[in-house]
Amino acid sequence: MMDFWLSCGHHLLDRDADGRLGVTDEFLKLYLARPELAPPPDACVVERTLHAALLTDPWQPVAAAQIAAVADADARENWQYMLVLRDHLATHRTLEAAYLALVRDNVRLPPLFLDQLVQLILRNALDRSDDAFTLRAAELFFRPQRLTVHDGALLAADQEYVDAHAPVTSPLAGMLGLQVAPDVGVLSDANAPGYWERSDRFDLALDLTAGRRGIAALGTVIVRWVKHLLDVDVAVEPLSELRDVALTWYIGLDSFGTRIGDALWNGEELDEARRSHVVGLFRLNFRKPHVVIERMASEPVYLILAMAPERVLRMKPQNLLTGLPVRRLETAT
Repeated sequence: MMDFWLSCGHHLLDRDADGRLGVTDEFLKLYLARPELAPPPDACVVERTLHAALLTDPWQPVAAAQIAAVADADARENWQYMLVLRDHLATHRTLEAAYLALVRDNVRLPPLFLDQLVQLILRNALDRSDDAFTLRAAELFFRPQRLTVHDGALLAADQEYVDAHAPVTSPLAGMLGLQVAPDVGVLSDANAPGYWERSDRFDLALDLTAGRRGIAALGTVIVRWVKHLLDVDVAVEPLSELRDVALTWYIGLDSFGTRIGDALWNGEELDEARRSHVVGLFRLNFRKPHVVIERMASEPVYLILAMAPERVLRMKPQNLLTGLPVRRLETAT
C-alpha cells in the first residue's frame, strides 16, 4: 500500500500486537522540533538549556520552577502544554488509550495537540485503505474546512490551504462582502490516484453534497474511528434530511451540530438559516446491541454535522467517543 500523511510522524511510532500505537523517544523529539518549542535565536538561556536537555532525554523530569524561569510568556505556555501532554502519554500504554483518557477526562490542551493525535490515530486505523475519498473525508476529523457552494455542490476545502493561497481581496470587494477563493481542485475519480503523492499538501476539496460519494466516505471513516477506539461495530447511513424520526439519542459532530440537535430535541422548528448550516446527517446503528446501554439497545443514534455561520467546519470527533450510549469499554489500552 502507498503511504500517506507522512508529515504527521506516524513512522516514528511503534505498533503493538493489537495494532495500537506506542510512543517513542523519536516521536517526542519531533514535538521539540516544532516552531512553538524550538528556541528562537533570542531565547533565554533557561529555554535553550531545557530544550537541549529534552532532546537528549525527552522523558526526563522537568520542575515547574524551570518552566516558570523561561523569560518569554508564550514560550512558557507552550512548554507547559507540551509537558502536560508528555506526562499524560507516559501514563498510558498506547496513543489510542492516551487520547481516550484525554477526551473522557476533558484534559485542557490546545486543539492543535488533539488534532495531531487524531491524525495519527486515523493514519493507523486507515493504514490499509486504498480509497482516496475515505482518506480525504478523514481529513475533516483533524483539519478545519471552508465550505462553499459551486454549481450546486457543497464543497469542503482545507481552511489552512485556502487561507494561505487566497489572493489579496481588494478594498471594494471587502466592502461588498465578496471573497475570492484560490483555484482548488475537487477530488474525483480522475485525480484520486494522485491523492497519496499529494496527501500532505491538503489541496483537494471534497464534495459533501447529500447523496454523493464524499458524504458516504465520511460515514465510512466514522465506522472505522468507532471500531478502532471503542471496538464497537456500527453501521452508519447518510440521510438527506431528518423527518418523522424519534430523536431518542443524537450526537453533534461539532459544536453547531450539537446546537441544532439540542433545538430539535426541545421541539423547536429549524428556520431556513439553521437548516442551511447542516452539512451532513447520519443514522448510526449498533451491530451488537449487547454493548449498548439497555434503553438504547434497539434504537439508532443520529449524528449531525454543521458549519459555523462563517462557513467553517470544525469537527469534534471526540464527541463520538464520549457521546455514544455504549457501556464503558477499555479496549484501547
